[in-house]
Amino acid sequence: MNVPSELMTAERLHEYGEFAEVAARAGGDVLRDWRGRFAVSAKGPRDLVTEADLASQKTIREILLSKFPDHGFIGEEGDQHTSISSLRWMVDPLDGTSNYVHGFPAYCVSVALAYEDEILAGAIYDPVADECFTAIRGGGARLENTVLRTADPPQLSDALVAVSFPPHVDSESLAVADFLSIVPHVHSVRRTGSTAINLAYLAAGRLDGFWVRRIACWDVAAGLLIAAEAGAVVVPCRHPEDPCELPSQAAVSLDRPAFVAAANQRVATGLHDLLTG
Repeated sequence: MNVPSELMTAERLHEYGEFAEVAARAGGDVLRDWRGRFAVSAKGPRDLVTEADLASQKTIREILLSKFPDHGFIGEEGDQHTSISSLRWMVDPLDGTSNYVHGFPAYCVSVALAYEDEILAGAIYDPVADECFTAIRGGGARLENTVLRTADPPQLSDALVAVSFPPHVDSESLAVADFLSIVPHVHSVRRTGSTAINLAYLAAGRLDGFWVRRIACWDVAAGLLIAAEAGAVVVPCRHPEDPCELPSQAAVSLDRPAFVAAANQRVATGLHDLLTG
């Protein structure tokens, strides 16, 4: 898919990236302010939402749509803004809500701008560590002023990898089968409870691989760009009965993301083969 050239100028991409970061940091400030004084409700079994999620999304939405009123807006907590534009902001105002509720310090804000399935800018802000991971398309990825590059594990057995599980898992779930197929072949597996943090850590070289199936666009849009711009290999990886090839990051559908992301091709291919073999 070709992105219109006027959206790809350095000036325009820098502006998108700047506002993604501003919005993500503002959302993180809201989460800090609400910590310890929110009420929790359930969207479904094991799927929590807090007043903090809603307040963070409201702040982010106001920042982005006041600057870009013709853009679309898709947030985890509903409140979508439709537009005739193919540009859409994809926002998770609190990725890792269960962690946030329990005081486990692994949660973040994720903000990305996409033109259809092409991600143009993204920011992931961790308000606990005060770290903001950013990227613009073709401009590399950064953690504050540090350029990010993925690690380079020699082989799959050396890799520290992470996974994101869906909210509803039982002993017969594909997520459990996937986990058991991966564990014997890697150095170790982590489950942080935040998909966006997993992808940011992959970009920063703190993780060597990550896989997920059946997740929402707002969970991964910013992280996909940040990881890819840091050198990660991203491979679509759907359910076993679905066709699965090894194309580029652009082939990961934002309508129903499912993929392997890894520090290098060796780890990406190894994880992909284990999940689809």
